[in-house]
This record gives sequence, structure tokens and C-alpha cells, in this order.
Amino acid sequence: MSPSDLSSLRHSLAHLLAAAVLDLYPDSKRTIGPAVDDGFYYDFKFSAPISQEDLPKIEAKMRELLPTFTSFDRSEVSADEARATFADNKYKTELINEFSTEGQTLTLYRSGTYVDLCRGGHADSLANVDPESFKLDVIAGAYWRGSEKNDQLTRIYGLAFETKDELVAYLAMMEEAKKRDHRKLGKELELFTVIDEIGGGLPLFYPRGAVLRRLVENFIIERQEARGYVPIWIPHITKGRLYEISGHLQKYDAMYPPMQLKDEDAYYLKPMNCPHFMMLYKQNPHSYRELPMRWTCTTTNYRYEKSGELSGLTRVRGLTQDDCHVFAMPDQIEGEINLMLDMIDEAYRAFTFTDFWVRISTHDPENKEKYIGDPAIWAESESALSRLIEKRGWTHKIGVGEAAFYGPKLDFMAKDCIGREWQLSTIQLDMNLPERFDLEYVAPDNDKKRPVVIHRAILGSVERFLGILIEHLGGAFPMWLAPYQIRIATVSDAFVPAATELKEKLSAAGLRVELDVSDEKVGKKIRASAMMKVPWTIVFGAKEAEGGDFKINVFGATEDLMVPQADLIVTALNAAKTPR
Repeated sequence: MSPSDLSSLRHSLAHLLAAAVLDLYPDSKRTIGPAVDDGFYYDFKFSAPISQEDLPKIEAKMRELLPTFTSFDRSEVSADEARATFADNKYKTELINEFSTEGQTLTLYRSGTYVDLCRGGHADSLANVDPESFKLDVIAGAYWRGSEKNDQLTRIYGLAFETKDELVAYLAMMEEAKKRDHRKLGKELELFTVIDEIGGGLPLFYPRGAVLRRLVENFIIERQEARGYVPIWIPHITKGRLYEISGHLQKYDAMYPPMQLKDEDAYYLKPMNCPHFMMLYKQNPHSYRELPMRWTCTTTNYRYEKSGELSGLTRVRGLTQDDCHVFAMPDQIEGEINLMLDMIDEAYRAFTFTDFWVRISTHDPENKEKYIGDPAIWAESESALSRLIEKRGWTHKIGVGEAAFYGPKLDFMAKDCIGREWQLSTIQLDMNLPERFDLEYVAPDNDKKRPVVIHRAILGSVERFLGILIEHLGGAFPMWLAPYQIRIATVSDAFVPAATELKEKLSAAGLRVELDVSDEKVGKKIRASAMMKVPWTIVFGAKEAEGGDFKINVFGATEDLMVPQADLIVTALNAAKTPR
């Protein structure tokens, strides 16, 4: 089954879900029900709350009605006919009024006795669908049309696949995902937390998490600076005028409201870094001899994400980007993007994201109002990105409508160890913002020309990348990345001085070491270290104090590692080397 056929099947099952809900809850009001990745959902307004315990009943009704969905019969209707059909449903009526005002054709789809307002995209029939290939999954809250100012609705999610076996495999993957949930591991491993008094989407990092964060950020910083990227620094707020120039005030809908100070301009928390980079470049004249100019800044942005969509580290309101903007001449585009592609390849191998593909995100020619700039520039930019990825031979797809409002981009989609797909790095080719900010450089012929700007983030959002990485590795970080690489567990208080001396030697060599001098028994100390997924645990007792070999408990290994004391530091440093 093709992806489009599977999407049509899932959309059709959303209609089946709505039919089942109306049969069981006749006074409920349905709103919209699209297909989504892995399944479908439908939003309802219930007169009385329902819960997760009601899903089996609804699912059973779906299976009962399934044989009646032998077709999806389409009929075009007038606005008055549509309003009459949904006279008791204010949500459908609102859509009908809006669509008819826009001149859209209104269509109804009938399956059995069920009729819905819909644009289409259905399976021919559900009669031959395996009733065990779909399942209702979870109930969640939602707002009508995504606005917190509107009615709160109940969203019912369903899972749907072509076969029962695919559904079973997906459910098994989800069970494994629960074990790897970064919110659960973040608490157990003392990495991060979210505190109500501070706010949703604003995570705080404990020492272990802060070390992990620094290691990941420094990995990128070290590699980009070795390639000639240089750091800048920018503030976290700005006058609104900056975002009028860039177009964010007109096109970007996740900005926090302005801070209006008496007798001063309105200031905004920055949701993006690009305009700051542009203005900094503009302050001085530039020659072609300076280009490419590679500027970077790891800095936090603030976006008003809806509270119901916030999730641990993967959806936050304060997100830190390893942001880079390269100011270049047109004939430098290929070399600069290839430099970025090399870095992405190196980073993914180090973090073990070896299965990835590239989405070439282009504009949607049917919705030109979403974008800024000359269509000819868009065509040129999109063609340049496609050529580069095709030349490298990486798997890629075209994502129509996925571009940023100011330019096309490359989005890197990586699979984690249990098969889930995540969007990580981004490279954006921008020929529009340089025009809006009137950026220039002096060309070899002494004429003033526009630079091209290439936006790049390898981690994307540091917070989100960490959440994905924690789940990908199950919290079991390789030694180079572990917040603490070695834990020394003393047998008794008598060995604390010698164990402390060993810790100091290892720390001085650049290893991250912690010392467990608690009163717990040795077995419990070893188990505690394993619970924290510390790569090496060294038990320190009489034999070790007398110079005997260290017996190292290696996390995840079935056998201990025996290391002579004289070789411990070299062996540990070799084990902790950052991959190349």
C-alpha cells in the first residue's frame, strides 16, 4: 500500500470513529478528523466527559459498523444544504460559512448511514479492512481550531496500519518507547526537570544534565571552529522593528506578545536569531575577500508553544540553537553547504544516528502568500539544494510546502534505534532576507552585490536533540558522552582517603569521576551505579589499596574488565575518546 493509500485508509477510519461516537453518544458534536502519522484522530465536544476506559466500547462499535462502510459516496451541496445537514453543529456550520465565503466547493461523503462534511481522500471501501489492523490509542485535550480562546474539545487518537502484524510491531515499539521516555529517564538519571512555578516548556538541568548538555554543545563548537566558523553573541530581546524588516511579525505566529515599556518602543523575546545576524553583518562594509563569513552563536530563543503540545525536552518554549549563518557569494554556495554536510555526517556517526534521509523542503506554489521574495529566486534556491543532495547520493524526498517563509531548506530525518523518525539538522538557503536587510559586499569589479545567507543548525534545538538522544541511547551514554564516566565505590570508610586520591588523579587526567562513600553495602553500591548507567564502576577495598589490579564493572557487559593500576588512566582515556 502506497503512503497516499494508507493516508486515505486512515482518513476513512476517522469517519468510522465519528460514526461510532455518534451512535454511542448522540448528543456529541464532531469537528474535524484527519489522518496523521501512524493513524488518525477526531475531535469531539461531549456533553459529559469520557475517559480512556471508554475507548474499548467505542472501538467495539467501530468494528460493528465496519461492514457498512462499503463506499464513500461524494455529493456536492450548496452552503444552505450543508448548513441544513449540520444545523445542530456550530463547529461544522462555522467551517461551512468560511469555506463558502472563500468560494470553495462543499462536499459531503456518505458511508452507510453516516454523512460528513469532507474534502475527500478516502479508501474505496472499508469492507475488506482487517478489524485487527486498527486500534484506538489515547484520549487528549484539544482546542477548536488550535486556539486556546476557543472551546476545549476531546481528541480521540487511533492507530491504523495495512495489516495486523504491522500494528502489533508498532505497539511493541511503543512499549519500548515507554521504557526509553526521556521524561522518565531524565528524572531517574537526574538530568533535568520542569517546575510548575517556573513554567511549562522551560526545563532546568541538574549537574548531570548540564554536563551532558555542555558535552553535546562543545562537540559541535569544536568541530565548526576547526573549520573556520567564528562565534558572535546576540541579546535575547529586540525592538519590534527588527521583525518588521525580517517579516516575522507578519508571517511567524509563535512570538510572545510585546513588552511595552512607557515612552519606549515595544520589545520582543527573540524567536529567531537570523535578523540579529543580518543586522550585525550590516554594520560594517564587506569585501568579497572576507567571504565566506561563517558566524555562529549557541543561544536561546523563546516561542509561545501551546501548553497542550509541550513535552519534556522535545517541545519547549525556551529552545537553544547551535545557530550558524554563512554570508557567501553565489559561487561559494556548493562548497559551504558541502562543508556543513560533512559536519552533519560526522556528528550523526558520533551520536550513532546512522540511518537518515534528507527532505528538500520547497515552497507551495498554491499558497504563495505564505512566503516572501521573488519566485525566480525561490526556483534558483530550490534547484541548488536539490543538485547538492543528488550529487552526494543521499536518500532524499521533496517536501512541498515545508520551506521556511524566506527560503527553501534541507531537513535531515534520522531514525532512532527503535525505528522512530525525528527531524534533526536544518540547512536553509536564503536569498530573500539579504534583500530585505539590504546586505551588500563589494565584488571584484567594485560593484556592490547581495550576499547569499546559508542558515545552519546541526543539533537544531539543543533541548530537543538531548531528548531524542536520551531515548535513542536509552540513557546509556557511551563513555565519551556520559555525565560521569567512572564511579568509585568504597568498601568501607577505611578506604575513603585512598579512593579520594584515586579520584583526584583520574579527574586531573580529564576524566569525569564521582565517589560513592555512602554506608551502603558494596552490592547495593554497584546496583546503584548500574541504575545511573555509569559506564565504569570501580570497587575500592583492601586489594585495590594494596596496589592490586582494578576489577571494573562495565555497564552493559557480562564480564568485568581487569586493569593494572599503572594502566588505569591510559585505558580509561582510550575508552573515553570522542569518536571521529
